[in-house]
Amino acid sequence: MTDQAVDAGGRARTAPAAARTTTADTTGTGFLGRARELKSLRDDIARTGLDTLSGRKGARARVLLVAGRPGSGRTALAEEFARRAAPEYPDGVLRARFTTPDGQPVPLGRVVRDLLGALDVTAVPGAPDDELTEALRGALAGRAALLLLDDVGRPEELLELIPDAPDCLVLATSEGPLTGVPDVRPCTLGGLDPHTGVALLARYTGPVRITVDPCSADALVEECAGQPAALMLVGGWLAARPRASVADAIQRLRDLPLASALPAAPGTWPLARAFQLVHASLPPSAARLLRLLALAPAGVVDAHIASALAGSSPSAAQAALEGFAAHGLLRPPGGSGPLPSRYRVPGCLAPLLRAVLGTEEKPAEIELARARMLERTVRQLQSCRAVTEPAGSPARKRLAALPRELRFPSPAVAGEWLDSRLPALLAAAESAVAEGELLTQARRLVSALSRALIAHRGERGAAPDLYPLHRLVLAVAERRASWPEQAAALLNLADLDTAAGRSGDALGRYRGALEAARAAGDPLLTVRALESLAGTYEALEDWTRAADWYGRALALWLSRGDLAEEARLYGRLAAVHGQAGRWGEALRQWRAAAAVHRRLHDAGGQARALGEMARVQECAGRPEEALRACEEALTWARRAGDERLQAALLLRSAGTLERLGDPAAARLQRDAADRLLSDTAGTAYEIRGGSTRD
Repeated sequence: MTDQAVDAGGRARTAPAAARTTTADTTGTGFLGRARELKSLRDDIARTGLDTLSGRKGARARVLLVAGRPGSGRTALAEEFARRAAPEYPDGVLRARFTTPDGQPVPLGRVVRDLLGALDVTAVPGAPDDELTEALRGALAGRAALLLLDDVGRPEELLELIPDAPDCLVLATSEGPLTGVPDVRPCTLGGLDPHTGVALLARYTGPVRITVDPCSADALVEECAGQPAALMLVGGWLAARPRASVADAIQRLRDLPLASALPAAPGTWPLARAFQLVHASLPPSAARLLRLLALAPAGVVDAHIASALAGSSPSAAQAALEGFAAHGLLRPPGGSGPLPSRYRVPGCLAPLLRAVLGTEEKPAEIELARARMLERTVRQLQSCRAVTEPAGSPARKRLAALPRELRFPSPAVAGEWLDSRLPALLAAAESAVAEGELLTQARRLVSALSRALIAHRGERGAAPDLYPLHRLVLAVAERRASWPEQAAALLNLADLDTAAGRSGDALGRYRGALEAARAAGDPLLTVRALESLAGTYEALEDWTRAADWYGRALALWLSRGDLAEEARLYGRLAAVHGQAGRWGEALRQWRAAAAVHRRLHDAGGQARALGEMARVQECAGRPEEALRACEEALTWARRAGDERLQAALLLRSAGTLERLGDPAAARLQRDAADRLLSDTAGTAYEIRGGSTRD
C-alpha cells in the first residue's frame, strides 16, 4: 500500500479504485510547504523531452514522478499538485493504487479496470491485460485527463499505462526512481524544512507550546528528520496531553528503545519510533483495536469493521476511530451522507501495525477477529441484497430481523454502500481465500458478494467483478477438493467467457466442469456442462459436435425420466439438425418433442413442436405435408387457448398456401390472423424452437 497522505495534517485521500475527483480540499486542513517541489513538477510539464522538439507536444503523455520513502508525504504532494492542476484537465483526475496494504502488488488488470470504470468504459470480463491496456489507451485518446498512479513498484507497470495522448498527464509516486521509464526526472522528497515542520506541529499542539519553546520545536522537527508522518504522530501525542511540553516529547522519543519487531529500514526509524511512542501511550483497548486495524481489507475501516474486529459496539468503535484520526493514526473521511464514515490506514503505518499485531496478539485471537469481521461483512452483504427484494418476501422478513445498524434504509443507499466498499470487499474475499484458514467463511463471503452485485447491477453489469469472484470460488473449491463447487465455478467462468466471445476458453472450462461434475456424481451439473458444450459448438456453427453433445445431454435426461427437459432437449437437437440441413433427422426429433408434450398434456408445447415440423417440411420441399402439420398444430393451439400462437400458425399456413399457388386461401388465413391479433392487441410471436434454414 502507498504512503497515504503523510504531509501536513494528512490532507490527501486516495480512493482504492480509480475515481474522478474534484479540486476541493477533502479535509479543509490545507497543504504546508513543498513549494520548491511543486514548482519543479510544474516546470517539468513544459520541459522539452527527449522525443520532442522545443515548443511542440510529444506523441505521448508527459510523465511526472514523485519519489520518496514511506512517511515522506509523496502521495500528499502528488494529491496537492493534482488539485492545483485539475482545472487544466477537463476530463478529470483518475486515481489508481498499485500496492495493497500488505505490500503486495495489485494486478495490472484490476488497476486498468478501475481506470476504465472511472471513464465509464465497461471492461470485457476476464479480458487479458494487454487487451485491457489497449482499451484504456483507446479510451484516453483525444482526452485531457490527469492520471495519478500511486505507489508504482515496477517501471513496466507505468510503461503499460502511459497513454498516446499528449493532452494527458501521468503523475506517479514511487519509493524509487523507476529506472527504465524514459524522459522522467524524479522529484525526490526529503524531510520538511524546519519552518514547515514547526507549522505542522503547531496544528496539533496549538501555537502556545511552540511559541514558549521554539528551540525545542526545531529540535523535535530534527529528531523526526522532518518526516511529515512522524511529526503528525508526535503532534497527535502532544495534542492528547495538554500539559506536556515539546521538550517532553523529545525526551520520550530519545528514551524509547526501538522495538526489535518494528520494521525500521534506513530513513524510516523516526516514523517507527514515533509510532512506538503513540502505541505505547494508548489505553489497552484502544491499542488493541489499533493493532487489529492491520486486518482491515484494503486499509479501509468504518465503525462496522472496527467493532467486529474488536468485539465492541459500533458506537464505541466509531469514537475510537475518530480519536485515531484526530491524532494522525488514520486518515479522516471525506464527504458526508447516510453511510458510516470510512477511514484509511496510512500506508506508511500498515507494516508497523502488522508487526505489533504479530507480537502483541495471539494467533487464535487474530483468527477470531478476522472471523468476526468476515461474518459481519457477510451479514451486511445479505442485507444489501435483501433490501432489493419485494416487500413481504422472505428475504425482507429476514432483513427486518437484523440489528438496525446492519439494515439499509433503501436500495439506493445499499447500492451506494456496495459501490463505495467494493474494492475493500474484493480485498476481503481475496485475503480470506489466501489465508486458507477460514475457507467456509470465504465461500460465504464470495457468494454473498456475488448475489449483491447481481441484485444491484444485473448479470451483465456485474460480470466484470463476478469474473474474479468466480475464480476465487474455484480456488476455494480446489483447496477443499470439492468437485461440485469446482464444476459450478468453471461453469460460471465459462458462461462469462462465452458472453465475452472467448469460445475457446469457454470450451476448455466447460470440459473441465464436465469432468468435475462426473467426479462428483452430480447428474444436474453434468447435464448442464453437456448442454453448455453443445450450445458453444452451436454458436460456432459446428452442427455435428453440437448435435453430439445435445444427444448426450438428452440421454442423461431420458435416464432421469424428466419429461419437460426431454421435450426441451428434443427441440434443441432438432434445431441443430435443421441448421445442418438434415431435414429427416430434424423431423424425427420434432415428432419426439411433440409426443413428449402430448404425454405432458401440454397443448401449447405440442402446437409449437408441430409448427416447427411444418417449417422443416417446407424447407425440405414438402409443402403439402407442411400444410397438414400446420393445420394439426393450429388445432392444438386452439385447445391451448393461445390466440397469439394461433395467429402465428395462420400466418405460416398463409405463406405455405401462397407457395402452393392458392392466394385466395392465403388471404383468408391472413385475415383470420389479423382478427386474432387485433383481439389480443399484440403481434404474432415466432414459434420456432430453434433457428432452421429457410
